[in-house]
Amino acid sequence: MLPEVARAGRADVYSMFRTRAREQQDALALENGEIRHSYGTLLGRVDRLAAVLLARGVKTGDRLVILSHNRAEYLELQLAAAGIGAIVACLNWRLAAPELKHCIDLVEPVLAVVEPELRAALDAVSHLPVLEIGPDWEAALAGAEPDPRIDALVNDVEAGLTILYTSGTTGLPKGALISHRAHIARAMVFAAQLALQPDDAFIAWAPMFHMASTDHALATILRGGPVVMVDGLQPAVINEALSRHKVGWFIMMPGAIDAFIAERRANPLPIRGVRVCGAMADLVPPHQIAELTSLIGAPYLNSFGATETGLPPATAELIPVGVAPKRLSKRASAFCEVRLVDPEGREVADGTPGEMAVRGPTLFSGYWNADETNARDFRGGFFHMGDVFRRNADGTIDFVDRAKYLIKSGGENVYPTEIERVLLAHPQVIDAAVVKAGEPALGRTPGGLRGTARRRPRCRRADAALPRSTGRL
Repeated sequence: MLPEVARAGRADVYSMFRTRAREQQDALALENGEIRHSYGTLLGRVDRLAAVLLARGVKTGDRLVILSHNRAEYLELQLAAAGIGAIVACLNWRLAAPELKHCIDLVEPVLAVVEPELRAALDAVSHLPVLEIGPDWEAALAGAEPDPRIDALVNDVEAGLTILYTSGTTGLPKGALISHRAHIARAMVFAAQLALQPDDAFIAWAPMFHMASTDHALATILRGGPVVMVDGLQPAVINEALSRHKVGWFIMMPGAIDAFIAERRANPLPIRGVRVCGAMADLVPPHQIAELTSLIGAPYLNSFGATETGLPPATAELIPVGVAPKRLSKRASAFCEVRLVDPEGREVADGTPGEMAVRGPTLFSGYWNADETNARDFRGGFFHMGDVFRRNADGTIDFVDRAKYLIKSGGENVYPTEIERVLLAHPQVIDAAVVKAGEPALGRTPGGLRGTARRRPRCRRADAALPRSTGRL
């Protein structure tokens, strides 16, 4: 194959964003409170920021860390890094100091971007050079001119763009490296799987350190739609945004739905249109699914994806408006291959629980600096997710649980999620968790049952710290 042919098949996030921006300079790209950037304005800011990073010595392949709530500068940084081949590690601002230090040290960054509110938390665990969002950021951009090297530094479709940290349920968080290839493929799968239009908006209220917001914000920019940045779960702000923007995927998550439903009841503003809403139906009380879909007139996404996989592997099923589902069987997503396997990697029979293994273009590039984990999780050419499913005779699959949460009780396999679904079906329960407890005769038993009565959440920001499933959609 000629080298020119191979190069022509490559693509990167920055060049695709630049194409959109040049084609629709005046279209709204990014909204954040009073800030409204057109595509032309956003491209200019991204190019100047890329020049600032180059001037500070950031090179292709270098890692940057960002510690910030949702704001316009977050997306600007990701797009600027895309232009120079740098990698943005998105830090969770809720972590305790030792965990935050671990996440920073893991990726060995050359620069930290931080907003003033979180500067003390960063300084307590790091001595990195800092670019602070605010007056310093704006002054740096004002004094910069686009660097001609921008866009010539990304020569590999597999080059990394973001690092998103996965749940630390079995230890400290792992850094999942997501390439330009994977982000572009995820954008294409979003559009195809959810039938999105190029100008559909996305309300990024879930934290940008979570896959839902970073994946879909970048996907929306590549399509040419507007991204509406919201700093956490602010139901009134989100409700008002729905009245002004035609939204493709309206992300709603367990723990946040109840508060948004209360806002919609109190303030039923006209909605311009939503194509699909929600995520993680297995962790949402069925009555909430029925009420949410009725209030906004859009079906609920019966999803199962992950930080490591994007929207796939099992997000091809919608729950109709107004329906409280009795079962949550899913269908494998388009553009990926799915297998259910036993511990030896053999495919299991229908009706038998097996670990999900997947491969496809949306997959991440492995965990950063974790060779042993990567060798184990990518064995046999598939990514082994650690999630257990059961295949039905009609080809649908049912989520059973995380493999690590299995309770062996008297020789029987007990999956906590199956018990939790029963608890969540009660109309007075909005959250439930089942944990292991010791039992002399049986070894283990689901002895720790916790249900949360129906109430309004007290915390303003619901940042996707979801029950036992961070990093899953």
